[in-house]
Amino acid sequence: MKALWFLLLSTLTLTAAETLHVYTWADYISPDIVEKFEDKNDCRVVIDTFDSNEAMFAKLKAGAAGYDVIFPTTYMIQVMVAEGMLSSLDAAALPNMKQVDPAVVEKIGNGGMKHSVPYTVGYAITAYRKDKVTTAPASWTAFTQPALAGRMTLLDDMRETIGAALKSLGYSINTRDEKQLAEAQQVLLGWKKNIAKFDNEGYKAGLDSGEFLLVHGYSGDLFQVAQENSKVGLLIPQEGVTMSCDEMVIPKSAPKPALAHAFINFLLDPEIAAENMEWMGYLCPNPDALKKVSPEFLQNPAVIIPEDIKAKSEVIQDVGADLAKYTRVWDAVKK
Repeated sequence: MKALWFLLLSTLTLTAAETLHVYTWADYISPDIVEKFEDKNDCRVVIDTFDSNEAMFAKLKAGAAGYDVIFPTTYMIQVMVAEGMLSSLDAAALPNMKQVDPAVVEKIGNGGMKHSVPYTVGYAITAYRKDKVTTAPASWTAFTQPALAGRMTLLDDMRETIGAALKSLGYSINTRDEKQLAEAQQVLLGWKKNIAKFDNEGYKAGLDSGEFLLVHGYSGDLFQVAQENSKVGLLIPQEGVTMSCDEMVIPKSAPKPALAHAFINFLLDPEIAAENMEWMGYLCPNPDALKKVSPEFLQNPAVIIPEDIKAKSEVIQDVGADLAKYTRVWDAVKK
């Protein structure tokens, strides 16, 4: 009888514990921080991952539901807001929203955090194997090198990679000009001849192992690889890079909106944000948190890029109906 009573209590306890479903990028939240949130809120966090904004959006539009917090990039959030997919945030449940750098909020133009809260600021940069590559220019022209043919990768991300080609030509990554996009298409077709593949995940392990010698990737990912492998060097293309702000949103279909608000607020806490930054290698736009990270973190070129290059860099924005122009270019490059 006692055993039966204990089993009943255990079952009730498991049933009572809430589950938060998070949809985000790989290696994007410290496991220790997730565990701290679970302990603090007597809940369980389940994390699913996506490797591009487009894949995430397509999955949601196809009917995937049940996610409480999602981490899209600003330009995709603009689309999701227009589609009526996101809940308005309850500022009263997010007291740590005051920790977010207002300059970042203004730069990305996210509507004053009505539907989203900035999580990280990152860049798409390049990295190379210092022990195997003698000439690695800090330029997008690096992908024209036939000597590295078959040993380079580009991101399998339409806006990031077309953006890199546009920057190599001195154009805006948000251009709507068909002539400029046609020029970018020709640049990408030239680069395609030299790369091993378009890839969003395997480039990290490939660079670490030496399979790939030069890669285009996300700054936080490359920060992590360089931290673990001294043979990896980071490069910030001098023509400028794409800047992105991934943000936290709550879909209208979220089963646990209150717990979702608690999770977002938890990640904005300066102590938590500082610990998270050191683990993932991305910059959180949280001034108080930045005071708590190590000097080594702030000196890493993947985290703080030179001001002259930052001035030539841009945030990817939603281009509305003109996205079809980008899709045509991407389809032509990928076929």
